[in-house]
Amino acid sequence: MLTTAEILKKVRELEIKSKKLTTHLFTGEYHSAFKGKGMRFKEVREYQPGDDIRFIDWNVSARFGHPFSKLFEEERELTMMLLVDISPSSLFGTIHQRKKDLITEICAVLAFSAVNNQDKVGVIFFSDKIEYFIPPKKGREHVLFIVRELLTMEPKGRGTDLNTAVRFFNGAVKQKSIAFILSDFMVDKYDDPLRVAGSKHDVIGIKVYDKMDMELPKIGLVQVEDAETGKMQWLDTNDQSVQYNYALQFNQNEEACRTSFKRAGAALLYVRTDDDYVKVLQQFFARRK
Repeated sequence: MLTTAEILKKVRELEIKSKKLTTHLFTGEYHSAFKGKGMRFKEVREYQPGDDIRFIDWNVSARFGHPFSKLFEEERELTMMLLVDISPSSLFGTIHQRKKDLITEICAVLAFSAVNNQDKVGVIFFSDKIEYFIPPKKGREHVLFIVRELLTMEPKGRGTDLNTAVRFFNGAVKQKSIAFILSDFMVDKYDDPLRVAGSKHDVIGIKVYDKMDMELPKIGLVQVEDAETGKMQWLDTNDQSVQYNYALQFNQNEEACRTSFKRAGAALLYVRTDDDYVKVLQQFFARRK
């Protein structure tokens, strides 16, 4: 359990890192990747060669005796929702950091990118239940509150229920939103609510995983515990069939995850605990421009 001083220090560190990234890397990319809801009238100016004649304001032009053009600007305000898996499996990580730590950093960067563009940000924390809902709001103080919760939130549930999380999101957020779902997605059968979300919102999954989720190290006979069920089991990690079945389970889960997001018309990104998530996000933003 972190002390208050440690929490404040980590919040400050994340704010500095996130602001640096959003200022120098993500602000423009985020703005270009996620468009506003439309265009709204801003002002009129004297007609200039090249202006679209469809936007000439004939009333103002008649009043002043020469043409004036209407100017429009993007109606920018958007809502970003972060659906964050805080189930016990997020505490796993063998290289550099845990999944939870990586998810926290990514969420902080996304949240600061949003508020820098005057967008709202909200969060749904989930395990096998809805742990906490932070309604979307604007502003730095709101994002700092979100970061504190990301650092300190402890799940009451033991498992992961993505169905419950996405259904709650579909019911709680009526306005079209950008929805990032951050999880290891070590679950199945969430196709239906995801399709509903994908039909209304701009949904992006971020699958966070560890190298050891993909393959077991060959270290002989070990006792392992399922973080979410508490089930204990002995495994011979030198056994080829054990190695094969472990890798097969990961690959089958990954294929099911990719298929579910594709059917929902949603994007899916992959970030390993030893990956540079900045490059992953940059490449994603660039593809959407």
